[in-house]
Amino acid sequence: MSNQPIRVLILDDHAMVRKGMKAFLNEYEEICVVGDAADGEKGIQLVEQLKPDIVLIDLLMPGMDGIETIQRMLAIQPEQRIIVLTAYAKDDRIVDAIRAGAMGYLVKDVGPDELIQSIYKVYSGVPAFTNAMLWQLLSQKDRPETHKRINDLSRREIEILQLLTKGCSDQEIAQQLWLTPSTVRTHISRILLKLGLKNRVQATLFGLRAGLANLEVVHVEHMDTSYVA
Repeated sequence: MSNQPIRVLILDDHAMVRKGMKAFLNEYEEICVVGDAADGEKGIQLVEQLKPDIVLIDLLMPGMDGIETIQRMLAIQPEQRIIVLTAYAKDDRIVDAIRAGAMGYLVKDVGPDELIQSIYKVYSGVPAFTNAMLWQLLSQKDRPETHKRINDLSRREIEILQLLTKGCSDQEIAQQLWLTPSTVRTHISRILLKLGLKNRVQATLFGLRAGLANLEVVHVEHMDTSYVA
């Protein structure tokens, strides 16, 4: 964790939700709410201006919906880390959000501790989803040819993908493999390129489907979390 607070942007069309979320998050010294917006257009502008570490976004907003907003944010800031915080837990919405590039998906009745831990984890580069969502995503029928595509990776890339699948952060992977976090991020970028995946969430799901880790050993209980290819 950096010495600087995690900069959070809240995007929700309900003023009371934004106000309550801001008051709650600002109780934590490690978190600073740098802005909020009621629609996607304004949210995209604030991402460009404020460059937050984390964006908390609802899916249903007037005008541009959350999925399109996520896509446009990532087109501007490819490394932007986004957590969906919504009232909808349907399979298709989770899949759409992950395909768009979200690193986390939480339902609004989530507990305070789970929300905070999810922010910490996504900030560290670890996806944030519940175990139930993982099972839903793993049961999707459109599974990629994982075992065939895994052969495209080097031994080192497979090691990194396995640790990523288990829920390890860049720092934890670097420590275990005696690498720098920067080198780990470079390897992850190459893994995504070789496998034709968009983000770490999709890579984690790919690793689970390829048998690089069992769901039981994934750090879901610590990261509350995960993905889709």
